[in-house]
Amino acid sequence: MSHYLYLDSVPSKLSEQIAPFYVMDVLERAKALESEGHSVVHFEVGEPDLPTHEIICEEAVRALRAGDTKYTHSLGTPELRETIAYDYALEYGVTVPPENIVVTMGSSPALFLAILSLIEPGEEVLITNPHYSCYPQIISIAGGVPRPVPIYEEEGYQLDVGRIKRAIDTRTRAILVNSPSNPTGVVLESAVMKELSGLGLTVISDEIYSGIVYEGESHTFLEYGDGAFIVSGFSKLYSMTGWRLGYFIVPPGYVRSVQKLQQNLFISPNSFIQRAGVAAIRKAKPAAREMVRVFGERRKLMLSGLRGLGFEIKSNPKGAFYVFVNAAHLGSDSLKLCFDILEKAHVAVTPGIDFGSEGEGYLRFSYATSSETILEGMRRLGEYIARK
Repeated sequence: MSHYLYLDSVPSKLSEQIAPFYVMDVLERAKALESEGHSVVHFEVGEPDLPTHEIICEEAVRALRAGDTKYTHSLGTPELRETIAYDYALEYGVTVPPENIVVTMGSSPALFLAILSLIEPGEEVLITNPHYSCYPQIISIAGGVPRPVPIYEEEGYQLDVGRIKRAIDTRTRAILVNSPSNPTGVVLESAVMKELSGLGLTVISDEIYSGIVYEGESHTFLEYGDGAFIVSGFSKLYSMTGWRLGYFIVPPGYVRSVQKLQQNLFISPNSFIQRAGVAAIRKAKPAAREMVRVFGERRKLMLSGLRGLGFEIKSNPKGAFYVFVNAAHLGSDSLKLCFDILEKAHVAVTPGIDFGSEGEGYLRFSYATSSETILEGMRRLGEYIARK
């Protein structure tokens, strides 16, 4: 008989109350259907189907064979940080001190570290509604309070600065924005970014889809001052999702605080993968631009297909690789509708509720997949709608 005393196994309130990442629930059910022998069309995940360029892979292999598998500087290797600074000078004409760049294991840790270093418990961070699914959870885990501000399709999903101003109160510490945006595909206008930079709030700018723009130009908040946290990475533009390589640019005065957090939570990014990141920026830019061109063609195909099925799209997405469409005529419960489409049509899409209350009734379609897959998905979806 055991003499050990065990407390009841009760998960923490935080882990119990945190919202699920619904797109992963959809993906996991889709994978289960595939294991049963069904063919599933994947429009749910934001992951480029094109492989990581061989130049990047070869550099990682060389680094591994050379024994580059040890800890690095906690802020990232000097070589990668200097290369990222070079990239910002080339792409945006801005000067970024390499010592203000922090390399992370994906962009989500960068967001988490930025918020941890910035806010006190109970302070608010403004976010758009709809927004990237994980923003409220990341803010809450860091002790902050996410405060959604609605954006609307009728306004092209652009931020209304007047609406932002009215949302600011004594507890508001920062605003978290995403351009190009997931899920809407909006690219913030330069004038809006400039005005947001002058509100007196710290801007945390998630620019992970930077460079994936089809209409207009991609901008960074660094063009309007050096007081913003800029979060980005290699997952999307270089098709390196599984490599988990991100970074953020830290305003002056925050570097040491961020470094201490990094040392305690993550120690350092992967060494050989940082070498691959250098190769991505220095050698794989042409491949990245070609991938964006391919995505641009797929965007047209997806928009045409969805409109042909009766979906009204008031504002074309200009960046990233998503179309966010109102599907309330098919069902008001977007999560229930997603699983119904998945089970009956074997097409996986993301429910709008994953992106906040203003996303309910909408579906997100990712066109980071082949043209043939898009056409097949539209065919299956058309048959599903005809049976409704």
